Amino acid sequence: MKAKFLILAAVATAITFTAAGCSQSEAIPPYGDEVVGETPEEELPENTPDEEEDAPEVEVYKRYVTLTANDVNIRKGAGTSYKVVGAAEKATSYAYLGEEGGFYKVWYKNSIAYISKQYSKLSDMRASEDEEVEAVIYEGTKLLGTTYIYGATRYHDGKGNKLRGFSVSAFDCSSLMQYIFYLGADGVLLGVTTRNQVLQGEAVKKTDLQRGDLMFFTNSSRYNKVGVERIGHVALYLGDNLILHTASDYAKIEKISSTRWSYFIEARRMV
Repeated sequence: MKAKFLILAAVATAITFTAAGCSQSEAIPPYGDEVVGETPEEELPENTPDEEEDAPEVEVYKRYVTLTANDVNIRKGAGTSYKVVGAAEKATSYAYLGEEGGFYKVWYKNSIAYISKQYSKLSDMRASEDEEVEAVIYEGTKLLGTTYIYGATRYHDGKGNKLRGFSVSAFDCSSLMQYIFYLGADGVLLGVTTRNQVLQGEAVKKTDLQRGDLMFFTNSSRYNKVGVERIGHVALYLGDNLILHTASDYAKIEKISSTRWSYFIEARRMV
């Protein structure tokens, strides 16, 4: 007989729209891994030479803090006396880094911040087996809350040459994807616009979407255009109908709305 077991593990890690489109940090442990597998309830006899040993099934999950209310204060420390550095909206999520008192520790604008447990809950997403995919996502979670600026300066020119004026305090959708892939996926250089990026990587069917794939959308101003000119937004798929992106206000993790799905064009796999 086999029984489920749960293991929490953390690994210390130090690991960002100049064109149209819908930028490093202290060493802090990344959000917790929840490993769910199976182990024998009692010791079994050793296998005979003709028997194959079954490998235990192991699934790794990434843990997030998901808001259950609107306009929840995000604070500098774990307590109501600490400075408010921002506000979180209902149903958005942040990377879970731990707990302190009645607060969850999260990444917010490339710094550590705290959200009250009273207005949030923990949720898990199944992790990718590809370490580079998880590294890209992790870089994105550090920038949640960062202000959206249309035409924000890119980290590089599409060939790896760094650009002057870049800042981690402002992104549009394509500059955010370019930055996190550069840091998280060694050697992956994304173009400077969504129209460049949609031509890269490997095409993925909607039914085959995986965590870490880029999703490309049109928008109201580009809806009637043709070819790559229809592309106006890019987001990183996380699984469970969730994306990490920045569209008009700030970088966030949220559900894909029915309206956004109606604008979906295609998906590409970069790693």
